[in-house]
Amino acid sequence: MGTDISGFLEYRARQDGHAPAWHDAHDLDSLYGGRDYDAFGCLFGVRNYANFRPLAAHRGMPTDLSAGVRARFEQVAEWYGEDGFHGVTWITWAEVKAVDWNEPAEKPDSRLHEYRETPHGLRMTGKSAWSPAFAEAVGLERGEVREWPEGSEWLVGDTLYRSVVLRRADAVPPTGEWQPVWTAMEALAARHGDENVRLVVWFDD
Repeated sequence: MGTDISGFLEYRARQDGHAPAWHDAHDLDSLYGGRDYDAFGCLFGVRNYANFRPLAAHRGMPTDLSAGVRARFEQVAEWYGEDGFHGVTWITWAEVKAVDWNEPAEKPDSRLHEYRETPHGLRMTGKSAWSPAFAEAVGLERGEVREWPEGSEWLVGDTLYRSVVLRRADAVPPTGEWQPVWTAMEALAARHGDENVRLVVWFDD
């Protein structure tokens, strides 16, 4: 079973002379429909197989949620129970804006990257947490996990296995699936301020 993300964009502003408060702006589903574990790990520490230092992991639900997001979250909790979701956290546009997308993960990806030779050169075909062929070739016991130095590689049959350290931009490409989310947050921040725009998320399996 896979892990999916849900959430909302919020902004903080005064309305009708009242003190500044948070208001819901966009359901994340309207901006992002992916299931990319490298991005989840890089941003929020969920399914962090690539071993990033997460930007905003396990902060919990903000106490000052907007009414719309609070109602939605309470509905989800009623449907699935407290064990039905996890990884609740949030991140502001100011934090996203300050990210060094060239920052590497803290250690190599837990999954070896697999490549095959094609008429157009070497092409990545996937990532493997466990490969029987590779395990047999290097003498791993079933289920044994090792950390391989960056750049280590093995040719097994017609598959090249390589240990790789990802950068944040590899997990969250600037023109990738998260671009609409960042664009929406940036537009809200232009009006309300970088610290007054945030993404609140949670995950379910």
